Amino acid sequence: MSPFDLKAALLAKHAQHPVVIHFPIALFIISVVFDLLAIWRSNPTMLKAAYYNLVAAALTAPVAIASGLTAWQWQLEGAKLKGNLLLHLVFALSASGMIWLLCAWRFRQRKLPHRTPGITYIALALATVLLIAIAGHLGGFVSGVESGAT
Repeated sequence: MSPFDLKAALLAKHAQHPVVIHFPIALFIISVVFDLLAIWRSNPTMLKAAYYNLVAAALTAPVAIASGLTAWQWQLEGAKLKGNLLLHLVFALSASGMIWLLCAWRFRQRKLPHRTPGITYIALALATVLLIAIAGHLGGFVSGVESGAT
């Protein structure tokens, strides 16, 4: 396959998920970074940026999940859910659920635009970053990018 063959790249059985998944991951992580900066610097503009990145992460997460389920059916031919594939799915769905939970939390607080997130919110956000990291690591094994060989 030529690296400039757009049709082949877009229609490859596995191409969409590794590309799409980076959007909710990056948007969520930068949201957490902006929240931490807003707390540190007492900056309401950073709080707004964090909120909008969180909303974008929540909106793109279902697309990433759908692309992952499609890759499972196409590339892995609907292989039985076990081992790393099952763990990847569980951690990814958990992370997505946490993103939506945190987004709902922040949406309810939008009436208080200058209120910084509390310690509980930050702890859950950092735990979600950990879930994302574990899901990504497991996804590397499922896709074959990480082989486990040293």
